Amino acid sequence: MTIVFAIIMICILIFIHELGHFIAAKACGVKVNEFALGMGPAIIKRQRGETLYSLRIIPIGGYCAMEGEDEDSEDEKAFNKKPAWQKAIILVAGAGMNLIMAIVLMIIVTYYIGFPTSTIGNVQEDSPAQAAGIVAGDVILEADGTVVDDWYDFTDIVEKHDNGEPLQLVVERNGSEVEVYATPEKGEDGRYIIGVGTQMERSAFKSIVKGPEATWDMTKNMYTVIKQLITGEVSTKDLAGPVGIVYMVDQSVSQGFMTFIYFTAMMSLNLAVINLLPFPALDGGRLIFVVIRKITGKAITDNMEATVHLIGMVLLMLLMVYVTWQDILRFVLPIFK
Repeated sequence: MTIVFAIIMICILIFIHELGHFIAAKACGVKVNEFALGMGPAIIKRQRGETLYSLRIIPIGGYCAMEGEDEDSEDEKAFNKKPAWQKAIILVAGAGMNLIMAIVLMIIVTYYIGFPTSTIGNVQEDSPAQAAGIVAGDVILEADGTVVDDWYDFTDIVEKHDNGEPLQLVVERNGSEVEVYATPEKGEDGRYIIGVGTQMERSAFKSIVKGPEATWDMTKNMYTVIKQLITGEVSTKDLAGPVGIVYMVDQSVSQGFMTFIYFTAMMSLNLAVINLLPFPALDGGRLIFVVIRKITGKAITDNMEATVHLIGMVLLMLLMVYVTWQDILRFVLPIFK
């Protein structure tokens, strides 16, 4: 079942990516020879106008084959005949669609998880809060004389309070303000707490704001990892290939469907970030060539560029073989020990 989830996820991510290229190509008047989902021999093929739509037997990969993308073409609708700005839009569109997908999924995740409020959701047994008479449903108005606007304000005040001394709290209960005192104690993680949990609320508006923020945070983390790979702080042995992805899908599914959705968002963003790296064969590498050729004119031919991308593709395939072998060493061989 895990493999099925992994295949579905990969197919959706690649379909969304290639759909971005396809929509942008059509919008710019570029001839798309074939739009395929999957690799290998075709199971289903349908010709619609100038484009062949196909579903292929190996459910990993896919492509949007444009006229003049990797070769010289005299067709006026060829990719190589279009102005640089249109080429750039088409190349970025794939990653753009993956980014949009990641944002949408993160909005769903943040809405499902909800947001902490200043209302008490639960009180732990034998905690300072229970001893102080705090009950679920109390709304925290003030702490140590400071107005509490949200849950983070409250936890920050508790942690910074002169511990060992009672913490003054003003709560709203049944429409009335009640003053209570609770002495914070050190929790298992070393932080000071009084033993209460927040009541979560779901907000579509907040999710629309927090979803993109969470996506941006993930993007910064990904670029940090890439930088660490370049500097050697992180080893290439830590990269995950197809086997590793299946393993991580298994882990996310076992933790619940929403965790799987979060993992899918992370993978979609990962696909966007990786594809925009300035490496031959990747969209980022092709984008670099668009800029160079705009500056140098005809100094670089389509065939010269295609050769560089072919070399880049070979290097990427070798990297994939290496990463897959590392996956086998990490995830498969330990099973048989």
